[in-house]
Amino acid sequence: MPELPEVETVRRGLEPVMAGVRFARVEQRRADLRFPFPERFAERLEGRKVLRLDRRAKYLLAEIEGGECLLMHLGMSGRFTIEPPRRVRRAASAETAPRGAFLHDTGLGAAHDHVVFHMSNGATVTYNDPRRFGFMDLFAEAERESHKLLAGLGVEPLGNHLNAEYLSGRAHGRRADLKAFLLDQRIIAGLGNIYVCEALHRAGLSPRRRAGTLADRQGRPAERCAPLIAEIRRVLEDAIQAGGSTLRDWRHADGALGYFQHAFRVYDRAGETCPRPGCRGTIRRFVQAGRASFACRLCQH
Repeated sequence: MPELPEVETVRRGLEPVMAGVRFARVEQRRADLRFPFPERFAERLEGRKVLRLDRRAKYLLAEIEGGECLLMHLGMSGRFTIEPPRRVRRAASAETAPRGAFLHDTGLGAAHDHVVFHMSNGATVTYNDPRRFGFMDLFAEAERESHKLLAGLGVEPLGNHLNAEYLSGRAHGRRADLKAFLLDQRIIAGLGNIYVCEALHRAGLSPRRRAGTLADRQGRPAERCAPLIAEIRRVLEDAIQAGGSTLRDWRHADGALGYFQHAFRVYDRAGETCPRPGCRGTIRRFVQAGRASFACRLCQH
């Protein structure tokens, strides 16, 4: 499933052709994805302008003119592809093609094109999802914070609310494994298995250590708390810069692959030598709460 960097990459790809633009026509080609579409889904969008395109955790959120919010989740295999306005396609045929012009062949069957947004600027945005684990919802913008999928989410890992005082306060007294704690979406929204494994290696912390060790006895930040936050931010920012990680179904809106998987230090590197300078350890794979973890037992403790 795409994690925060992949979803943010999609948001940045969609924003130039959707933000500030109206839905000229919406094709809804089936009644449901993972869940049924909202009533009169296409009708409620057509003619309305996208005021802003946001991301919250692993959700894409479009604020729609008229006071509604369009929530989109990619699921396991969902993706958006973009056919830009004709004038952009003509320009992109030359060497002066504007950055972000999505023109590549996606290679996916049109039978799985379930929603097509025809934008007023001439662009076409198509949602393709072979497994249909993704979904869309449409609700009042005023209800965004109380929406059942958003209300319980924790702080954004790239935002200012994730700081040492917050994290140590949530970790104080917790006996859960550190990895499970960081994956709890009620604490930090959007972190997934790949980037937690990578951040913990960068911070030199074992996924199996107790979460409570991020705080002292009074609940104040322990020495290791702030460096862990810094590494969480750094690994996410590096992944976004690389366009995310391509594993199984993930691709950009232009059909291209993300490249951060080539920079993995531990994830899916079982049996390889630890990349930390001076460490002679080996990356090990083990299972925590049904998920694969990757870590160096020598330098992560």
